[in-house]
Amino acid sequence: MNKLSIQKRAQIIGLLVEGNSMRSVTRLVGCSINTVTKLLVDAGTACAIYQNEVMRDLPCKRIQCDEIWAFCGMKEKNVPKENEGELGYGDVYTWTAICADTKLVPSFLIGRRDSEYAHTFMQDLSGRLRNRVQLTTDGHHAYLNAVASNFGSKVDYAMLVKIYGAAPGKEDQRRYSPAECTGAEKRRITGNPDVKHVSTSFVERQNLTMRMGMRRFTRLTNGFSKKLNNLECAVALHFMYYNFGRIHKTLRVTPAMEAGISDHVWSLEKIAELSI
Repeated sequence: MNKLSIQKRAQIIGLLVEGNSMRSVTRLVGCSINTVTKLLVDAGTACAIYQNEVMRDLPCKRIQCDEIWAFCGMKEKNVPKENEGELGYGDVYTWTAICADTKLVPSFLIGRRDSEYAHTFMQDLSGRLRNRVQLTTDGHHAYLNAVASNFGSKVDYAMLVKIYGAAPGKEDQRRYSPAECTGAEKRRITGNPDVKHVSTSFVERQNLTMRMGMRRFTRLTNGFSKKLNNLECAVALHFMYYNFGRIHKTLRVTPAMEAGISDHVWSLEKIAELSI
């Protein structure tokens, strides 16, 4: 690893953030799996630290939140009894928030889909915002207490509760496809949210970006994370590239530039330099 040039590090990082699996990266660049793994951990750790420091006093006005499913080590049904309930075995959720205007992802957290992690996630998110925001989440009940505890009355909060049902004639495909959304209800929870901006469309589109950009998030995959730390590093690296190094098609700048926390597009080489 120490002998890798910045250019080679940047090449590996570029392949990782564009959705290649660890094994495919080793074949493409001609290095060992241990080298790729160590770079992922080093770069991901450095990216997590950098984003934690920089993502402060953000000018966001409209925030959308969601959770995206993945699994670590094995599917939930295959978790041994001695590891049941232990984070890093079976189902793992990534909590994400996105600014609807700048498309910046200011906060993300990997954990369980429960009230404890909902509270931790909202505590982190609320501490990064400069202004009162309009917040939209899905109907997950854990958000209610988490938002109330960390935002209090200083938020305009609404839930978008979706109604799901089986699609006619698609019973045999349910194993591979989510249920069909048949409707949605907008519920005001706190403050005075603008009904026309009660939406989770941007954060749900971000879920697709994650699945396309990280092989381990593909629904039917053999490239899933074997260790929780590797998953955390991959997510941190992904959002570093998304926020700072990737020009958003509609904005024509990166989300970090749109939010005013960066004045240039980060190259892969510059992201690679964080881990040195």
